[in-house]
Amino acid sequence: MSDDKRVAKLEIAGKTYELPMYSPTAGPDVIDIRKLYADAGVFTYDPGYTSTASCDSTITFIDGDKGELLHRGYPIDQLAEKSHYLEVCYLLLYGELPSPAQLEDFESRVTNHTMIHEQMHFLFRGFRRDAHPMAIMVGVVGALSAFYHDSTDITDPWQREVASIRLIAKMPTIAAMAYKYTIGQPFEYPRNDLDYASNFLRMCFAVPAENFVVNPILSRAMDRIFTLHADHEQNASTSTVRLASSSGANPFACVAAGIACLWGPAHGGANQACLEMLQEIGTPDRIPEFIARAKDKDDPFRLMGFGHRVYKNFDPRAKVMKQSADEVLELLGVENNPTLQVAKELEKQALADPYFADKKLFPNVDFYSGIILEAMGFPTSMFTPIFAVSRTIGWISQWKEMIADPQLKIGRPRQLYKGATLRDYVDIEKR
Repeated sequence: MSDDKRVAKLEIAGKTYELPMYSPTAGPDVIDIRKLYADAGVFTYDPGYTSTASCDSTITFIDGDKGELLHRGYPIDQLAEKSHYLEVCYLLLYGELPSPAQLEDFESRVTNHTMIHEQMHFLFRGFRRDAHPMAIMVGVVGALSAFYHDSTDITDPWQREVASIRLIAKMPTIAAMAYKYTIGQPFEYPRNDLDYASNFLRMCFAVPAENFVVNPILSRAMDRIFTLHADHEQNASTSTVRLASSSGANPFACVAAGIACLWGPAHGGANQACLEMLQEIGTPDRIPEFIARAKDKDDPFRLMGFGHRVYKNFDPRAKVMKQSADEVLELLGVENNPTLQVAKELEKQALADPYFADKKLFPNVDFYSGIILEAMGFPTSMFTPIFAVSRTIGWISQWKEMIADPQLKIGRPRQLYKGATLRDYVDIEKR
């Protein structure tokens, strides 16, 4: 961010205030309003913080108009095609692509931390069998701080490093155990001879009674899902992690807060909502009816999986995810799946409709990821936990960056108060 001494002038009640302006390496300029309240006695008003930069960061950049997503400057489509999830984790965490030796060391450290403390198994038994896996993950991830006291001191760089590796390593194990618990199957321990994605699939689908071999195409598709969801700038759950972190909370508590935020259907639950919508449509002949409803401004129905809060063009992740969907569905022989048929025809009709083209409502990453996960055999309740596994590296990278920032302050948004003004208490017998 350049400091070029430019200022924006704001006039309030006849008095002019000068606000510093900064230019980022990419994206729009920003106006520094930190001293506005002290100098002018006013706040700015920005519900949802959609026009407010809450921090400066070097990790991820999104250009919604161009449909561009960069991790440390590298385009997401190149990373998804040429790299793999743990290499992207290294890039996000440390800022550069690793050398072969660095990558081998990093993968080894992650692999050797995939098991969870044995006593944590008892935590799962405290949940009802029909508990949502995300409810389990919120509780169990938060409880990591009760078992790993040697990595909760955020002032110690080494403990921050250990906590980072542990969270990346243990999240797939916790998610898989949450799934196994809800379906009544025994937990499968992680194996050190498998890659990250294959290990996760095995922990989810293997049973002790028979041998299980992960198909490399499914493993690659799972790895791509992880990669495409690794980080996404200052989204709701990442902002939640940063806000929790600003109070000095330990990393496990902060990530648990991020998981809770991700659970919302407008955020991490979007792919589940998309698949449920496709199932509601049911058959391709009903698509025109639902498209008409989506175009009716008086109808609350909206097409899930189309459009994006940030991207005003095609979601760059969707192109890669569509390729994975084609590969997985061909492998599994489910091209005639009714939900898939609805998805294909809906995509075709929506893209051909000027209404959606004019509003730039293109299929996003959630439109395809849910189809892939269902084809793999995951229930919709596991879609968001898988998203949480993917996004853990983004949360941790943002957390580490924030902790090391000399400008770190506890988050304290202000408000536009519209409630009652000062009034005296009325004794109960006089009300």
